[in-house]
Amino acid sequence: MAKEMHEFQAETKQLLDLMVHSIYTNHEIFLRELVSNASDAIDKIHFESLTNRDLLEGDENFEIYLVPDAASHTLTISDNGIGMNREEIVDNIGTIAKSGTRAFLDKLKEAKESNAAVTDKEMIGQFGVGFYSAFMVAEKVAIVSRKAGEKQAVRWESTGDGSYSIEECDKEKRGTTITLYLAKEFYGEKAEEDFSDTYKLESLVKKYSDYVRYPIRMNFVIEETPKDKDGKPIEGAEKIKRDEMRTLNSMQPLWTRNKSEIKPEEYNEFFKNLFHEWEEPMEIFHNKAEGTVEYTSLLFIPSHAPFNLYHTDFEPGLQLYSRHVFIMDKCKDLLPDYLRFVKGLVDSPDLSLNISRELLQQSRELKVIGKNLEKSILKTLERTLKNDREKYEKFWAEFGKSLKIGIYNSVYSGTDTVDKLKNLLLFTTSQEGKLVSLREYVDRMPESQKKIYYATGRDKENIEKLPQMELLREKGLEVLFLLDPVDEFAIETIREYDGKQFHSISRGELELDDVESQEVKKETEDIAKKNEDLMKDIKDILGNKVAEVKVSTRLKSSAVCIVSDAQGPSLSMEQAFSEMDNPMFKAKHILEINPHHDLFARLQSLHEAGKDSQDFKDYCDLLYTQALLIEGILPQNPIDFANKVAKLMAK
Repeated sequence: MAKEMHEFQAETKQLLDLMVHSIYTNHEIFLRELVSNASDAIDKIHFESLTNRDLLEGDENFEIYLVPDAASHTLTISDNGIGMNREEIVDNIGTIAKSGTRAFLDKLKEAKESNAAVTDKEMIGQFGVGFYSAFMVAEKVAIVSRKAGEKQAVRWESTGDGSYSIEECDKEKRGTTITLYLAKEFYGEKAEEDFSDTYKLESLVKKYSDYVRYPIRMNFVIEETPKDKDGKPIEGAEKIKRDEMRTLNSMQPLWTRNKSEIKPEEYNEFFKNLFHEWEEPMEIFHNKAEGTVEYTSLLFIPSHAPFNLYHTDFEPGLQLYSRHVFIMDKCKDLLPDYLRFVKGLVDSPDLSLNISRELLQQSRELKVIGKNLEKSILKTLERTLKNDREKYEKFWAEFGKSLKIGIYNSVYSGTDTVDKLKNLLLFTTSQEGKLVSLREYVDRMPESQKKIYYATGRDKENIEKLPQMELLREKGLEVLFLLDPVDEFAIETIREYDGKQFHSISRGELELDDVESQEVKKETEDIAKKNEDLMKDIKDILGNKVAEVKVSTRLKSSAVCIVSDAQGPSLSMEQAFSEMDNPMFKAKHILEINPHHDLFARLQSLHEAGKDSQDFKDYCDLLYTQALLIEGILPQNPIDFANKVAKLMAK
């Protein structure tokens, strides 16, 4: 095959330009990224070879080599991993077919427009762009790769200018060799950072890749003075040079060491290197278990949620090892999906190296390990909530949604997730400016309050303005504010807490049992009885838009509100399903009118003048539309609504 020229995908070209000119200030990070990619490639061949030994081609010593060449100003990183064929190089290098790239570019654009600083800390390792960091230090990059099990090798080359070439070539052994033709500011004695210097590279490997599980090797040219037979240096003798191949990384798996001997910075560096993260983890779990099942686990909760945590392309799961040998990269069967944000690994001698995916899912040992890990994580979260509120609230801001989704999904899984997670939930409320747990809410409920009241909305300010809040605010009753669409689904799944049922302020009656409420209820019933015909005629005019029109016991100053039936979906649930293009779930709209508002008297007079009059019909429709708008629901015909308002204003 002759050399072919191709253009990078548009987003890849943008990204390359940003990598070189706008994003990274810490150029040395490129080596960590390329070494990590090499390690991943060896992981893959190691795993594939468990069931197909022929792929190894007689080469079972997995290694990564660094070859700096000061004369040619190059740095070569090679591995004997799985390798790539032509299609894989085009897919993996010439194209970035991931939603992360778009998010990456959008975030950078937003930051530039607002004159905000975009730092390495925010960007590195978050969008899977590790290979492209090579162009920060190289004016040209060449890749030669041969996939295990295939005979044909491929050479890829680019200067990062928007195009690349690709052609067939020969390569004796499987794996990938990446050659960086260093830019002039990154080699030589005058360079601020000389990436052709062996000692510089050695320090970077120690700093970033010491725990990579495969040897990272590099040749050192050693100059030394000849010695006599007694081992003493010979004075005046010309120095001689010799080659010395060194392994740069310790390779000792961190998790095998006693945790009392491991420094916090060692855990942090291991986490950053293994998972391509930049910030230190929020929480670290390092446990060794013996007994029925023996295993060691090293888990981390990152400081920030990945941008695609709740996207379908996010792959959760822990790395799985048996006797320090890698088995699987993303084992989803160890932790429940609501802990999908946890990263880490499990090493157990009780697991078979050649275990199949089907057997793994049925593994009793794996289930025992998973249950123990889940228990350990939840206990730590409970302890953090109790003893370090600030830290827990930071966790909640990043990962709280996962726990709420976990509660809702327990409806389908039939597990006891609700009991495990309900005490970890936090909510904003109508009192104070702090987040509160359900335990804290219930503990400060007055004795007369029988329900846990909640309201849904986009934000706290909008909920506080809801007409449904008026009576509860007057009585000083605390209301949970549910600001995320999943919140109400989680609350509905929990159903009750400490014997107290949850009750939406926008569903059914408020069921307040104090004397004043009973008096208001009796008074409202009398008014409703006298205005039965009015309520019926308003319902007839609105038709199937509403299930019922009634006199309200909950409104104090507002003229109207809309609520839903206590048994069916709520208004916010209807909206959530509508946004997901699922119109199956419809709430029963109940229009409540305040009998003490001036507008009620106006309705009565228009009704008495003639229920078939256009003015009466317009008032009924306007009241209903006004109630929808208060809930944040747009009317089906906004132009008609605007015309009716204008008509009334002109009178």
